[in-house]
Amino acid sequence: MRQAQLLRQKVLYSLLAWTVGIAIFFPILWTILTSFKTELEAVANDPSFLFFDWTLENYKTILNESRYFSHFWNSIVISLGSSVVGLLIAIPAAWAMAFVPNKHTKDVLMWMLSTKMLPPVGVLIPIYLLFRDFDLLDTKLGLVIVMTLINLPIMIWMLYTYFREIPSEVLEAARMDGASIGSEIVHVLLPIALPGIASTLLLNIILAWNEAFWTLILTAAKAAPLTAFIASYSSPEGLFYAKLSAASTLAIAPILIIGWFSQKQLVRGLTFGAVK
Repeated sequence: MRQAQLLRQKVLYSLLAWTVGIAIFFPILWTILTSFKTELEAVANDPSFLFFDWTLENYKTILNESRYFSHFWNSIVISLGSSVVGLLIAIPAAWAMAFVPNKHTKDVLMWMLSTKMLPPVGVLIPIYLLFRDFDLLDTKLGLVIVMTLINLPIMIWMLYTYFREIPSEVLEAARMDGASIGSEIVHVLLPIALPGIASTLLLNIILAWNEAFWTLILTAAKAAPLTAFIASYSSPEGLFYAKLSAASTLAIAPILIIGWFSQKQLVRGLTFGAVK
């Protein structure tokens, strides 16, 4: 009786998980399928799910008549650059808060997290004016700075959580052997917390890759990443749904592939310290 009940619960949870997963993935699947349609089929009142005239014309148009690879390179530089710079700041900050805390540590952590609740438009004008005065508009350096700052609170929080699960005795033993703070972090802390650091890096890359608000505001042509590239297919003449879907597919494909191949590492890092 008990086994039958457990089996029913397992089947129910599996069906629920599959339902949620399909519901989340369906818009992505619909976008991918639409990218292989003609513009007329894409806007049809009774669209077909699979049975339509498949075409690669939208991809040919995008790859041959647009600057896709330039936008793609900008996205790589901005996402990787902001992630690496963010780690260089977040690791020592999280180390200090985890292993050398004071009575204001939790207040600082809560304050950093609260900045993520601030609507970006609330700081749009001052940031835009600063970027204009420092000649950072439409530059990859400017976007690296912005992406680093907006994602830094999450990076510090994640690393702080991971570091808190590491026994302080390990670091104390390194100090007793004469290790400096730098050696303690590089040779002791980082190897132990590597799964958490890797997941933090991957999450920041995803967040920076998908950021659209600041990329549309602070770029024009030279430094525009793929999010701005997608927006370029919305014109005064109307929305080109098939080409827009193809552009969206090309923009999300790299991050989907990275997420697929690194999912074990990402899950391992996100659950690091969850079970002692």
